[in-house]
Amino acid sequence: MRFIPAYSPNFGGLWEAGVKSSKFHLKRIAGNSNLTFEELTTLFVQIEAILNSRPLSPISSDPLDLTPITPGHFLIGRPLMSVPSQPLEELKSTNRYHLIERLRQQFWDRWKKEYLSELQVRTKWRTMQHKVKEGEMVLLKEDNAPPLKWRLGRIVKLHPGPDNITRVVDVKTAKGIVRRALNKLVALPNKDVEASHQLTKQSRC
Repeated sequence: MRFIPAYSPNFGGLWEAGVKSSKFHLKRIAGNSNLTFEELTTLFVQIEAILNSRPLSPISSDPLDLTPITPGHFLIGRPLMSVPSQPLEELKSTNRYHLIERLRQQFWDRWKKEYLSELQVRTKWRTMQHKVKEGEMVLLKEDNAPPLKWRLGRIVKLHPGPDNITRVVDVKTAKGIVRRALNKLVALPNKDVEASHQLTKQSRC
């Protein structure tokens, strides 16, 4: 096991970038909120749960398994859960509890969009080594998903166009099969994709 040397945060670039991103969005949503120490601590814990709920990779290749591995698995051995959230428009900024909940949901909306965009760039179906295929686990991009709720599914059918390029697929989710364009899906990284990516980089050297 490798560890980061003391006073060398540059060795942990991936998670340092995550911390930087979280600070950026936190300043944007709570910069002028004048929170107490207890309120800020509560918000930090809620943001921590959001970050540790993100899907990292499929747990298995079983087409019936829609469970991804998350940072929460390494912390408590299972995914992190959240109580149902009130709609954002029903939250009053004059109520302190509602204020914290509003800030949490605003952080979730901003950070989730950034995370999905970065994940989509890393795993985009644009190389010969990574063609979309049946059984692949994907995240569905949805604007109104509540905090800690990631809609996942597995591709069950491809719909190639006249040029034989697939741009639309059927995805099996926990609630049934839906049809989505590929630009509305984000593939979760897996061993095969990472291996092909490394081979591509080596071939260019």
